[in-house]
Amino acid sequence: MDSFAFIIHPIDPKRDVSRKFPFLGRVLSERQIDFFSTFFPPVYISEIEGVTSQATGKTIKGWFIACPYTPRRMMELPERSVYRKIIHAGRMAEKLGADILGLGAFTSVVGDAGVTIAKELDIPVTTGDSFTVAMAVQAIREAARVMDIKIEDETVAVVGATGAIGRVCAELLASEAAQMLLVARDEKKLEALRDRLQVKARGELVISTNVDILKDAKLILTVTSSINDIIHPQHLQPGSVVCDVARPRDVSAMVAAVRNDILVIDGGMVDVPGAVNFNFNFGFPEGKAYACMAETIALALEGRFEDYTVGKDVTLERVQDIAAIAERHGFRMSGFRSFEREVTLEQIEFVRKNARKGLQRV
Repeated sequence: MDSFAFIIHPIDPKRDVSRKFPFLGRVLSERQIDFFSTFFPPVYISEIEGVTSQATGKTIKGWFIACPYTPRRMMELPERSVYRKIIHAGRMAEKLGADILGLGAFTSVVGDAGVTIAKELDIPVTTGDSFTVAMAVQAIREAARVMDIKIEDETVAVVGATGAIGRVCAELLASEAAQMLLVARDEKKLEALRDRLQVKARGELVISTNVDILKDAKLILTVTSSINDIIHPQHLQPGSVVCDVARPRDVSAMVAAVRNDILVIDGGMVDVPGAVNFNFNFGFPEGKAYACMAETIALALEGRFEDYTVGKDVTLERVQDIAAIAERHGFRMSGFRSFEREVTLEQIEFVRKNARKGLQRV
């Protein structure tokens, strides 16, 4: 039976450690978890069962393996040390018999985005970034539709626009938006991206290193590799939609707490085909996965055992390829969630009503 493995790691340290080790999650502080994670080996989490292709009926199995580092720890430690721990987790996947390995969250971002990891392992590697792009763009288009926002009439922003995922999202959305805001930390990279997208852009391209510019945007897709939230209530206009693809999140929980006139959705949640059982609660409802996980699973169903999405140069062709593979096997974009809770049609209507009131006051 073909198989896969996927590396996860604690993003919210106390909460995520508690999922596997309730006692440690309860008694250790975040900083203690950060410190002790340096000495922890990779951890076997669970076997994944029941994934079945709708197209072929093929069934595969997989495994979750945890790299114990938190995002903060990955940023603090020397790159080489982080690579070693991820490679160690990859060796565990090889011993389990996995045919392909997916890198989750910060393990896909650190250093050269999987290139070094892939070279060191005997099984192929993917970051899942290609399918993450496909699902993020689909999610913001669908959110715009339910909020009665026409992309062709509005300003769209991509935060983290110069990153591997953000760049291709910007490329896809620039051909639709009336105006495009490209937001990132490095002005030179932003200028280069603007020049590259100029040919495809439908409207004006504006670059900025300051998130205050988001007040001008109706639709925002955010996908940075920041370890702290960067988008706060004052940055957003009434009636806007924010699709947060980043883990850790880019959008502050305060947005949900104090702004009932904005729709924030978690990007990249996918329905997995078959009676899938992850045998582990990673924060999603039964049968649903992150798009990066889904890319790994879809490649295993397809029998595409190759280094698929590695490095920082994600191509549009690869995004289209994995979207077609995933659709054929039965992966579908799931319903909206916001801060790990389901978003109902009633809640969307509530946001729209409050947005209308807010716009009348402006």
